[in-house]
Amino acid sequence: MVKQVGPNRFRETSGRYYEDFEVGHVYEHRPNRTVTQQDNIWFTLLTMNTHPLHFDEEYARHSEFGRCIVASPLTVAILVGMSVSDVSQKAIANLGWREIRMPAPVFAGDTLTAETEVTDKRESKSRPTAGIVGVRTRGFNQDKVLVCEFDRSMLIPKRGHGVDDRADY
Repeated sequence: MVKQVGPNRFRETSGRYYEDFEVGHVYEHRPNRTVTQQDNIWFTLLTMNTHPLHFDEEYARHSEFGRCIVASPLTVAILVGMSVSDVSQKAIANLGWREIRMPAPVFAGDTLTAETEVTDKRESKSRPTAGIVGVRTRGFNQDKVLVCEFDRSMLIPKRGHGVDDRADY
C-alpha cells in the first residue's frame, strides 16, 4: 500500500488496522524463505543453544534424523518474520503466544512458506483506539508438510491511531 504524504510525495505502508482483520481470512505470506545451515549455526550461537543436534554433523548423523535439524525457535522466528508485513506491521504489541507446535523437523535447505488465519478479534476494553486480534500462523516446507504452527494475540490500532498515522512520522 502507498499513502500520499505531501504534494507529489508518497510513502509505502504495510500491515493492517484492526478494522481490516476478519475472522476466517487467511493471509499467504511472501516471499518464501530457504533456511541454511549458516542461519542455523548463527542462531544457535546468538541464543547460546548448545544442543549439538543443531551444529555437529557427526553427532546428528547418529540421531534418528541422520543430519542436523534447524533449531525450533529459529523456525518460529522466521515464520513470525514472514508474517509481520501482513499481520503485525502496525501492531502496538504482541500480547501472547500459545500452543507452539513443531509436528515435523526443519532441515537446512528446506524452503518455508507461511500463512496466517485470523481466529478472533474484539475491541480492547482498556484502549478505545485499538482492538485485540488473534491469529494462527502455520509454516510448511517445500513438500507442503506442516512443520510449525502457533497462535498469538496482538494489540492492533484502529484506523487513524497508528504510529504511521501521525503527522510527525
